[in-house]
Amino acid sequence: MSLIETIRKNTETIIGEAELEDRMHGNRPLRVKLGVDPTRPDLTFGHLVVFNKLRQFQDLGHEAILIIGDFTTLIGDPSGRSNTRPVLTKDEIIDNAETYLEQAFKILDEEKTTVVYNSEWFDKMSFEDCLKLARKMTVARMLERDDFAKRYANNAPISMIEFMYPLIQGYDSLYLNADVEIGGTDQLFNMLVGRALQKDAGKQEQAVITMPLLVGLDGTKKMSKSADNYIAFTDSAKDMFGKIMSISDDTMWDYYRLLLESSDEQIERRQKGHPMDAKKHLASSLVGQFHSMKAGKHELEQFEQVFSKNKLPDDMPTFAWSDLISDADSAPLFEVMAQSDLFESKGAIRRLVQQGAVKIDGEKQSDPNKEITPPKGESIFQAGKRIFFKVVG
Repeated sequence: MSLIETIRKNTETIIGEAELEDRMHGNRPLRVKLGVDPTRPDLTFGHLVVFNKLRQFQDLGHEAILIIGDFTTLIGDPSGRSNTRPVLTKDEIIDNAETYLEQAFKILDEEKTTVVYNSEWFDKMSFEDCLKLARKMTVARMLERDDFAKRYANNAPISMIEFMYPLIQGYDSLYLNADVEIGGTDQLFNMLVGRALQKDAGKQEQAVITMPLLVGLDGTKKMSKSADNYIAFTDSAKDMFGKIMSISDDTMWDYYRLLLESSDEQIERRQKGHPMDAKKHLASSLVGQFHSMKAGKHELEQFEQVFSKNKLPDDMPTFAWSDLISDADSAPLFEVMAQSDLFESKGAIRRLVQQGAVKIDGEKQSDPNKEITPPKGESIFQAGKRIFFKVVG
């Protein structure tokens, strides 16, 4: 397989492919850029798709430039949005950014990665510099963007600062002399702005590589933190395994291709077997990558014990009643469950109970407000197929 064929694998689009192939045979490593905005503390498996491609360039001997978009996060990337993103404070951005590098280096080679923060150059720009940059783009050109066009047609607000976002992302490429920029398909417009700014400055234009958007746990929308349909790099081994097992069989093959980077031949072999076996292998492999192979094997064994053998997991947490509910002889079911800290919210617990997904000692519960008393001995609480915990009196 040639170098460009290797790079082409799993991509959606490559703009400037001929020039990229020539540069890859040059006498210097390429500067390959990927930017991430720290809007939340966690990177997701959606990020893993582009990180895999960036690592592939590293493996071929090129320089990975990871941009932490602490400045661009102040604006909020409008890509794929039907409304304006909420504004984060600088302190929130800094806190989120601190977690990104540790997560990123689970995939990237730290020694071959150059990390920069785009506030390093934007904080030094004057307002006059910003006006000069703004002159590089027309409103008509901005409205060529599908998401802006839809919002404009629907009379949805578009702030002037959102119009600046593609220019600011593009300026990153100009400032860093990027040879290549990688991003999801929703980033194509922004990355092409980078090419335009480089051309206008008389510089060599970067190649643009777009990667497919990973479908989230809901099976329809792209995986994102705002849609709350994501798997995070920082999820526990148990949660990660359980979330992967919840995806549809059709979605699973995209995960094999984009996350595990399996070949067509490997996927075809898996497709000849039972889908459940393939999904177990996918889940244990990804848990192994982010935690350890031992953790992946353990979660597989626990899953099979619960789902295949209808047994209770060996590693469920145990709580004393007095630790959950202090100084009370009874409490509503939702409150007992909430105090375990195993659920995202009390509202989520109520929904689980109303959906018939909660059992106590095998008995289905229907009322989230049902008064629960301390067990004589112990009781097993089960929510869905993934959450079990024990309460002792």
